[in-house]
Amino acid sequence: MPISITTAMPTSFKVEILKAVHDFTASTGDTFKLALLTATASGSGTFGAATTNYSDLGTDQLANGSGYTTAGNTLVSVTPVADTTTAICDFTDTTWSAASFTTCGGLIYNSTESGKACAVLNFGGDQTVTAGDFTLQFPPAVAATAIIRIA
Repeated sequence: MPISITTAMPTSFKVEILKAVHDFTASTGDTFKLALLTATASGSGTFGAATTNYSDLGTDQLANGSGYTTAGNTLVSVTPVADTTTAICDFTDTTWSAASFTTCGGLIYNSTESGKACAVLNFGGDQTVTAGDFTLQFPPAVAATAIIRIA
């Protein structure tokens, strides 16, 4: 069975926010990372709202090498703000340089807090890069599109 990814804010993350587990404050907050998953046909896991931790990725994470480092890229957080009545969080776009791999999604997780999952991302199908840069561009940081938002 191929990998299955549903873009979601994990249920565990919602509870952890109320327990003040995550600090997204730029420069003084926790460290957040983005780990990439394998190509659709290469994986077998199911990821979405029930994903709780980076360790859930197991062998469905891209292998180390070819421009990818196991555990993913460290993200640069932008301090959360409010856009009208929605709290939003954003990150600076991130790039894997000189990369050659295929991925279908990823996991934003808090590496300061033992790998707790924050967001599961489905890229809408396999995305392939060959000897080039793979850049993940985060959506505009507004209420309707921010990568992490609480309405």
